[in-house]
Amino acid sequence: MPIAQSLLPEFDHEMGTTRTLLEIVPEAHWSYKPHPKSMSLGQLASHIPVIVSVWGMRTLRDSGFDVNPATAAQRPEIHSVADLLAVFDEAVQSMRAALAETSDEAMRETWTLSRDGQTIFSLPRVAVLRSFIMNHIIHHRGQLSVYLRLQDVPLPSIYGPSADTPV
Repeated sequence: MPIAQSLLPEFDHEMGTTRTLLEIVPEAHWSYKPHPKSMSLGQLASHIPVIVSVWGMRTLRDSGFDVNPATAAQRPEIHSVADLLAVFDEAVQSMRAALAETSDEAMRETWTLSRDGQTIFSLPRVAVLRSFIMNHIIHHRGQLSVYLRLQDVPLPSIYGPSADTPV
């Protein structure tokens, strides 16, 4: 089985689960922060589609990326839950299509993240997709679930029952 085909079921599952959390972000609490050093709820929720739309696509299309602010990617404008879902849905559709077309040879190529020309890491593209993209989304989805819990938003099932959703 091609590498991309083995990743697609996981991608579909994780993106579907992620969308269920994005759907319930309360716009009225967009500026909520659990701590002064934390991102706001809106910033955190908006970061997730950016991982897919910007970082996911760069991982699939490019051989690396330098995060020097002068070369930073344009981020989509997200100011509401409607924007959040529209950007996420479009990004997931685009990334899924690009992932499905990625050859095993391309999956094995080295992808490098750098800052001002200094390598942060170099890994096979498939490892970048799993760690830097998928796990990164899952990490922020976990943070988002805590923010939502602190706002008394009932949480959906993620990897099994939640206190609010038996199954």
